[in-house]
Parts: sequence; structure tokens; C-alpha cells
Amino acid sequence: MVKNIIRKESLLIIKSEPVTINDLYLYDDLMDTLKFNRTRCVGMAANMIGVSKRAIIFEDDDKNYVVMFNPVIIDKKYEYEASEGCLSLEGVRKTKRYKKIKVEYYTKEFKKRIKTYSDFTAQIIQHEIDHLEGILI
Repeated sequence: MVKNIIRKESLLIIKSEPVTINDLYLYDDLMDTLKFNRTRCVGMAANMIGVSKRAIIFEDDDKNYVVMFNPVIIDKKYEYEASEGCLSLEGVRKTKRYKKIKVEYYTKEFKKRIKTYSDFTAQIIQHEIDHLEGILI
């Protein structure tokens, strides 16, 4: 179901709780909401739709949508400065990012995966994981 985008900073700064097997409904809500907003954004965290759970969705380099539950960056390389916008916030801000990251996460079947991402896809993932940590960019 398409959800409204949260813009209230006091809600966006709350650190997200781990996803459990009972939260897998977030897969559909994130997928529907990102597809609805695809002309304006390439990634989304669950707190952006009002759910403080560790779940993100993004569009990868191959234009596939990927949902990650409980993502954690376990390695990062090649720091650079980026300028980013956000569907939940006005304007563009500068932030530190890494060109290459390795992420541990769970799939919609709740199976653990580890995958390496680079370039723009890595940047999107880092932005969305910041949301899960309550970090506003």
C-alpha cells in the first residue's frame, strides 16, 4: 500500500528498531511507496513512511528494486564528499560517503546476505541507513 511520506524531523531522528519476522509487511509498503515516488526518489527508509524499523528499499544500477531488512555496513572504502537531497527534507546537503561498501542484511524471506555495492548505489544505501540511525542529511 502506498504510504504518506513523513517530513516531520522529530519523527525522522528516532533511531529505528530491528525488523522481526512480524514486520515483513514492510516489503510491500516500501515497494509500493517507492514505485509511486520513482520520479522523485531512488531510495527510501521505513521511517520515511512512519515505521521506525530497520528496513530500506532502493533502485540498484540495473534498475531493480532491492529491499533490505536490518542492513549494516560491515566495510567501506574510498571516502568522498557528496551532495544529496531527500524526499522527506527540503534542499540539498553535503555529506561524507564511501565509493564502495559491503552490507550485511536480510532478504524478504529473512535470509542473511552479504553483498558489495559501489558508486551511486552505495551512496543511496548509505543515505537510507543514515535514516535508520536517525541521522538527517
